[in-house]
Amino acid sequence: MIHRLSRKTHERLREEHADLTTRGRIVAAEKIARAREHGDLKENGDYHAAKDEHGHMEARIRQLESILDQAEIVEPSKDGTVGLGMIVTVLYDGDDESMAESYLIGHIEEISEAPVMSPTSPLGSALLGAKAGDVVEYDAPNGKLKVKVLETRSQ
Repeated sequence: MIHRLSRKTHERLREEHADLTTRGRIVAAEKIARAREHGDLKENGDYHAAKDEHGHMEARIRQLESILDQAEIVEPSKDGTVGLGMIVTVLYDGDDESMAESYLIGHIEEISEAPVMSPTSPLGSALLGAKAGDVVEYDAPNGKLKVKVLETRSQ
């Protein structure tokens, strides 16, 4: 599976991976060693907590490796077309302009001031290729919905 990421997110994930595989592993090993010193491992809560924390960290490292190995860096469009890495402001049909909502179209690992919306979600896929002023329709669990694209911008 290809993971399409913004350049900023790709760099952040690379830095997180580097930190976890160096400093993170050292800190985890030190915590486990300190907890071992408290005696019987069967009833040593600190030891089990340190081992669990280490396991979660190793799982995150594997997740990051998978994402980074399959990563494709995408640049947001320069012409305002909704695509990956774009923040899009929409207004649902029948809503007042004050109820407009903004979303970043992208990978779940993206960080933005706007909530992240997957480009494979019903609304996300309907928005791809739209521009400000366009009205798009998509299938929602409760029927067809329409939204008007009010604005698009790069993150």
